[in-house]
Amino acid sequence: MAPTNSLGLTTLGTGHTAFSLVALAVGLYLLLRYKEISPRTLAGKVYIITTLVTALSGFGIFQHGGFGKPHVLGVLTVLVIGIALVAGYTSFYGRWSRYVETVSYSATFLFHLIPGVTETTTRLPAGKPIFANADVDELKVIAGGLFVLYLVCAALQVRALRKLSPG
Repeated sequence: MAPTNSLGLTTLGTGHTAFSLVALAVGLYLLLRYKEISPRTLAGKVYIITTLVTALSGFGIFQHGGFGKPHVLGVLTVLVIGIALVAGYTSFYGRWSRYVETVSYSATFLFHLIPGVTETTTRLPAGKPIFANADVDELKVIAGGLFVLYLVCAALQVRALRKLSPG
């Protein structure tokens, strides 16, 4: 068994968490400041790289047993970033490319929030976390609320993009 710190994180888990926190901070900055995450900015590149490192490093973490929901989310994150990159740098999606790119990167931000909230509330405060485990109903409600928030934000992004598009 790998050594852990006071929060039960291995060295890999600590690095994974650090990269995810950078991605969350940069993603939040981009969404609040520019209303989108774009790989055409340095901050956007940092977000994408730290998100990929977070997803890929998560494949080596088996805190709760074998391959599970967090690993599925990692696979989904890598796929959605691939879709966003294709949309942003090719004409594969035609006139929908800009929309696909924008809502895809925003989806990856949601993919950070769900496990971030889950891990935070099941580990903190140390010794007496808010929730006993990741399967409590309250976390399902929070995840549902985050998904609704994502849908609202994605709709606003699409609306803004439509205003910028001719015709």
